[in-house]
Amino acid sequence: MSLYGMMRTGVSGMNAQANRLSAVADNIANSDTTGYKRSSAEFSSLIMPGTGGAYNSGGVTTAIRSAVSTQGVMTYTTSVSDLAVNGDGFFVVQDAGGTPYLTRAGSFVPDAQGRLVNAAGYQLMAYDYANGDPAATANGFEGLVPVQISDQQMTATPSTEGLFSGNLPAGATPPSGPLPSSNSATAEYTSKTSLVAYDNLGNKKLLDVYFTKTGTGTWEVSVFDQSKATPGTSFPYTGGALGSANLTFDTTTGKLTGATTGVSFTVPGGQTLNLDLSKLTQLGTGFTVADAKVNGNAPSSIQKVQIGQDGVIYAQFADGSTKALYKIPLADVQSPDNLTAMPGNIYVQSTDSGAVHIGFANEGKLGSIVSGALENSNVDIAEELTNMIAAQRSYTANSKVFQTGSDLMDVLVNLKR
Repeated sequence: MSLYGMMRTGVSGMNAQANRLSAVADNIANSDTTGYKRSSAEFSSLIMPGTGGAYNSGGVTTAIRSAVSTQGVMTYTTSVSDLAVNGDGFFVVQDAGGTPYLTRAGSFVPDAQGRLVNAAGYQLMAYDYANGDPAATANGFEGLVPVQISDQQMTATPSTEGLFSGNLPAGATPPSGPLPSSNSATAEYTSKTSLVAYDNLGNKKLLDVYFTKTGTGTWEVSVFDQSKATPGTSFPYTGGALGSANLTFDTTTGKLTGATTGVSFTVPGGQTLNLDLSKLTQLGTGFTVADAKVNGNAPSSIQKVQIGQDGVIYAQFADGSTKALYKIPLADVQSPDNLTAMPGNIYVQSTDSGAVHIGFANEGKLGSIVSGALENSNVDIAEELTNMIAAQRSYTANSKVFQTGSDLMDVLVNLKR
């Protein structure tokens, strides 16, 4: 056995324990850091080949591992923009230069431009609903944009979809006069209701909807712009009907049959509106309205933001209407504990972690997104203090090995005297 080898082994042991103490120090310092994952020093022996009866001491080396896959306890807050992942997955964020990263730190607050930024200055990324219902890019970060919500922005949404359900009286007698679709001054109808829709600028448009029985189990529905009605009599409307359709009901069940289940028309100054009538019935009672909905909204500023467990960010406007703005994705890798930790409580892909995959909350093994909550650090102070004491004792013991080797070296040198 070499005395120099013995001393080198003691030095490697002290270095290993110093790394262990460094990890403990980081853990204790970040015990209150949102989304922080504790680090630990994993020891591995270094064995030197021996010859005959001689033993060559090796040493020890360390590898730092992070417990990224271990869930921290959630703490609930009063801020809707505080986000936590309950289960597997990471938020996708970017720095000022546009480089994407992964993080569990969801303490997001709006900055001066309305972007959601966490405590480390990273911007939350999501898919925008501007181009329709978003789909995740499974193998990359393309399509993600910074979440930006401004409560000063005025927004108006034209009507494109509507739903009307209720009952048409089965015992009604078809009128003898012209149908409403003819727009005749003497037009007759069975039942009438009105709906509110919105044009491109958010102006309200009041629409008159006429239901007219034309035969056994058959009805005509016609839609008119109320502002074009003749004062006092309604008919004729200037410009005629916006849209008409013929409906057929099963005389046994009273349910709507046939290919036509609605009516489509263009809202004056707006878009094409598809009014769904598939829930209409024809039963032996009077005309009733069960439900009537038309999307769109008048010009209004954002009053409140809501975030669902599926990651959809909704804006609630002053008039009470809501609109989906963004959908927050979650990213995951095959081996989260092998991600490379970076300053700011973020992670990047490594050769051992596997490729990054993007999906949405509650899909596959991905967890859910909890609004108004933060994930605490998964550091256990009691465990860290225990590790600190153990590392201190081991460091002292390794120093004694080095000291003993040094003393023996002095004895060897003094043999010459």
